[in-house]
Amino acid sequence: MENYMIFIILMAVYLLGLISIGLYFSKKQKSVTDFWLAGRKVGPLAIGFSAASSWMTAGGILAVIGLYMLLGMGSVWEFVAPNILALLIIALLVGKIKHLPAITQPELLEQRYSSSIRAPVAIIIAIVMILFAVADIIGFSLVLSIFFGLEPIYAAAIVAIAISLYVTLGGFSAVIWTDMVQFLLLATFSIVTALLVVSAATAGTADSPAISTSELFGSVSSDWWDIFNFGLPAGDPAIFGIFAAIVFLIAIIPGWITEQDPWQRIWAAKDRKSARTGMILGSFFIFLIFGVVCTVIAIGLNHLYPEISASMETIGMGAMAQAEPALLVFIAQALTPLGIGLAGVGLAAAAMSSADTFATSGGSCLSRDIYQRFIKPDATMKEMMVVNRISVLIIILVATVLSFYIQGIIEAIHIATFIASASYFFPLMGGLYWKRATKQGALAGLIVGAIAQISFTVIDYSSTPLLAIGSLSAISPLLANHGVIIGMVLSGTAFFGVSLLTQTSDTVHLAPFFADEAEKLAKEEFVVDESDPQYRKLIGSLDREVIGDRAIFKMNLEASATVNWDKFVNELKNIHPSWVTPTGINSVYRLTKGDMLACVSLSRGNTEKDIWFASEPMAQDVETHVKEFFSAFKQVSQALENIGILLTLPTTEEV
Repeated sequence: MENYMIFIILMAVYLLGLISIGLYFSKKQKSVTDFWLAGRKVGPLAIGFSAASSWMTAGGILAVIGLYMLLGMGSVWEFVAPNILALLIIALLVGKIKHLPAITQPELLEQRYSSSIRAPVAIIIAIVMILFAVADIIGFSLVLSIFFGLEPIYAAAIVAIAISLYVTLGGFSAVIWTDMVQFLLLATFSIVTALLVVSAATAGTADSPAISTSELFGSVSSDWWDIFNFGLPAGDPAIFGIFAAIVFLIAIIPGWITEQDPWQRIWAAKDRKSARTGMILGSFFIFLIFGVVCTVIAIGLNHLYPEISASMETIGMGAMAQAEPALLVFIAQALTPLGIGLAGVGLAAAAMSSADTFATSGGSCLSRDIYQRFIKPDATMKEMMVVNRISVLIIILVATVLSFYIQGIIEAIHIATFIASASYFFPLMGGLYWKRATKQGALAGLIVGAIAQISFTVIDYSSTPLLAIGSLSAISPLLANHGVIIGMVLSGTAFFGVSLLTQTSDTVHLAPFFADEAEKLAKEEFVVDESDPQYRKLIGSLDREVIGDRAIFKMNLEASATVNWDKFVNELKNIHPSWVTPTGINSVYRLTKGDMLACVSLSRGNTEKDIWFASEPMAQDVETHVKEFFSAFKQVSQALENIGILLTLPTTEEV
């Protein structure tokens, strides 16, 4: 009970700190971009900490240590190496991703193809994020169970309540900055724990003499250090290990480089350099914790608990049930109540730093890509705050239920990753780089891949004992990892085949992705009289800030009456064809150039009278863009006047 009370007190203090961060950023939100993408102002170090923190789950740490204990360094290909490589590959893709104006991947795919693909992708991403959150809840459940004897539901309750408060208050800014705090806590916990484990392993007992640190590491067999040794029988050629490593990389990396959360961090970065540097830093931070610190912990635990790795000979990977919680058992036995409480908070930080990412990423798909896009396109920002809070809770609640059925931490992560790899890898990456990709091809690849992979997983999971070798892999090595390689082949075949048989996408959908198509857009001439009093008022009303290689323009205005958003948008598009709604009427763009970030956009504000203007031109185009912004304001004012509503700029005193 003493341990539990100390943990509760420390946890309460920690949560108050996180909620304070959320409250701080809640006062700085003046646009949709501020809430969903932290205003696109995040620097490289914050991106790096957040990227690493979101992928280093509490369950992930326990699972990595468990895999090292049982399989040695050969297990890096199952989780650690794909983590490191995926962020490095994403860093190479920054140039293509950063300039796209989307807030979520389903929105991006609607921009590239059509509205028909947005909802299916949103649902699949939500499923993937739920499965990732399952791993966090399982890991944190182990912590609470071993440290304090609590039921798994308490883990979900702590994670859900904390995340729903600080995230929905402060948006993505709260996620980024709490991730930084949580990474530092996690890193401190991991390093201190590694030192304690090594100290205990070398101290000796009544039955064994003390040894030096060099003797501890020197006693590890060469097979354990072999990165291509997957626990195969002695004498198996190394080529089998290399083949297994390649299969893991092909199965996992496509799903992780197209995962929504690192893309959102790229969009949130203040410029391309910050995004790229942040991803590289994130990869390095993951290497330090997963690649170095967890290795040290595993070696120490194997010396302290040799019976765990020895049990592999009789129960195979069933030994993971003992290996995953081994670190927690050590902490519970070796630390004081205060130390256990601090360790509990450190592991809670690991759980929340990734669960907040998965919950907000999946929640944004439910709220923005389904509710706002298809159910209530004219929803105000206040309404969306409520919907997003509910969506976050839905993700956590469903993950909690599934955590009672999916027992393995790595298994939950792999199932999610394989579904992502087989379903939306080709539609997403193909859409970015292949002009000939069509909406029919994307939808075919998505549906075929998702159905195939989910079916393979259900078959494999239902017919295979927990943590044993999958029944599909016994048929053929190509069906290993729940048949994901075949799932990807089927998805790719459907994507490319159907695309080649159907009509190419139109210019509006291609222009943001391909420069030659952007040149085909109708150029709209505009002449602005700089002596116009309205122009001078606009300069006073405009919120301008240069961040990195772009400037951020914002202007929030209130109309004279409640705006029927659907009627207004249709009127605006009718009288000025340059205004388009490629992702639904909740986001309206003045599409006069291929760089959609630089195009003036409209969205509904906090109330039904509010209209929010925004754009992000290149920094060198600021002066010219003020005139374009004024031209957009005049067109919006005209459309509103046509439906009997006035939109005026505030006087200098009002500003």
